[in-house]
Amino acid sequence: MSVADGGIPSPNIWHHPKVYEIENRAVDPDGVIEPAMRSIRDWAGATVLDVGCGTGFHLPRFAATASRVIGVEPHGGLAETARRRTRALTNVEVRQGTAQRLPVPDASIDVMHARWAYFFGPGCEPGLAELDRVMRRGGTAFVIDNDGSRSTFGRWFSESYPKIEAPVVEQFWTARGWHRTRLDMGWRFESRADFEAVVRIEFTPADADRIIGSHSGTEVDYAINLWSRSF
Repeated sequence: MSVADGGIPSPNIWHHPKVYEIENRAVDPDGVIEPAMRSIRDWAGATVLDVGCGTGFHLPRFAATASRVIGVEPHGGLAETARRRTRALTNVEVRQGTAQRLPVPDASIDVMHARWAYFFGPGCEPGLAELDRVMRRGGTAFVIDNDGSRSTFGRWFSESYPKIEAPVVEQFWTARGWHRTRLDMGWRFESRADFEAVVRIEFTPADADRIIGSHSGTEVDYAINLWSRSF
C-alpha cells in the first residue's frame, strides 16, 4: 500500500491495525481526555484537523459536533479504512498526507488533534511549522502523548524507551509556547489476551515479556500529557 512522501512508519498501527483497534477501545475508559480538550477549546461548529488519523477511530467523535473534519494519514491502507469508517458522515474527509506537508490550505483549521502521532517532541519541527501555516487565528492545537515521568505505563515507557526523556520533551514544548495539562486515564481491556496483544505491539519482545510477567489483570494506570497551544 502506498505511503505519502515523508511518511514516518509507525511501529504499531501500520503493522497491526486490528490490534491497535483493540488498544483504541481500551484507552481512556472513563472519558477523561475529551472533556479536558473541550474545557480548553470546544470544536462545536469548527473545522477540525486530525493529524495521523490512522483508521479514523476519532473522526466520528469530532464529526458529531464539528462543522467539518479532515483526517490526514500517510499510510494509504489506513487512510482507506478511515474513509470506509466515515463514509456515511458527510462532514468528514480523509486525505493522504503527512504532518510535514499537510494537504490543507493556509489558515483553514480551527482545531488540530494529534494523538500519539508524529508530534513527539524534538524532531517534529517541520510539522510545527506546518501548524503555523494552517491554523486560523484563534485556533487551538492539541497534542496527546505519554507522560514518562509517572504512572505504571509511564514507568514501562521510560524503561523501554530511555532515549525519550520526559524533561527534554517537556522543555521542548514549553519553550515553544505550549501548555501542559496532566491527565490520568488508563487502559481497560476486555480480556487478558487483549492486554497482552497490545503490549506486544507497543514494546520490544523482551520488554513485552517483562511487562506481561510483572503485571496481572486487564487494567493499567496510565498518565498522559495533553499539550495545547492557541494561535
